[in-house]
Amino acid sequence: MTVLLASTSPRRKELLALLQIPFEVAKPTFEESFRAGPTAEELVRTIAVGKARSCIDRFPDRWVLGSDTLIALGAESLGKPQDLAEAGSMLKRLRGRDHTVHSAVALCRQRDSIQDVAVESVRVWMHDLRDPEVEAYLHTGEWVGKAGGYSIQGTGGRLIARIDGDYTAAVGLPLRLTATLLAARGVCVPIDVAALYCNKPYPNWGLFADDDAPPRAG
Repeated sequence: MTVLLASTSPRRKELLALLQIPFEVAKPTFEESFRAGPTAEELVRTIAVGKARSCIDRFPDRWVLGSDTLIALGAESLGKPQDLAEAGSMLKRLRGRDHTVHSAVALCRQRDSIQDVAVESVRVWMHDLRDPEVEAYLHTGEWVGKAGGYSIQGTGGRLIARIDGDYTAAVGLPLRLTATLLAARGVCVPIDVAALYCNKPYPNWGLFADDDAPPRAG
């Protein structure tokens, strides 16, 4: 059966296609909002589930996959910047520091009330960027629609010193986690996921080692 991806993100569509499962895309109707209290990890779970569940009434027999990504900078949650000024503010707070990217995946099906949700977290170190470097990046326009105001799979990869964790989670859809959730519910994932992670067939993936080495200086 064809999986439904409850997302209009081109990045999530590209990543899910790497698993070679049949899927279609639907626009979720869930309204994202930031509330005081929940951590970024708690909030990203809520949003991923909300996106998936907003589509299940239309597709009651389908497995619906929802996902969301947020950044935790200390106790602060960073989502997508609303404008250029906010993107610049985010980047200036992130530079020279480490932050955590949380990507949640929710798998739901209405007919049997199944709802699985899990989060993959990645620690990311950003170079200590100078103001002109921040301004130059902002003028690429890559910040639009990206949590934290940068795109690790684009030229924004140059802003990042290293990561500790799953690169695909930093992009926006953790493929190993997604494959595990799907397989546990009987959805065939036809590729060798371990080989996929060795080959790293996505922009900038090969630049980042998935290991526990200490961060290099920014």
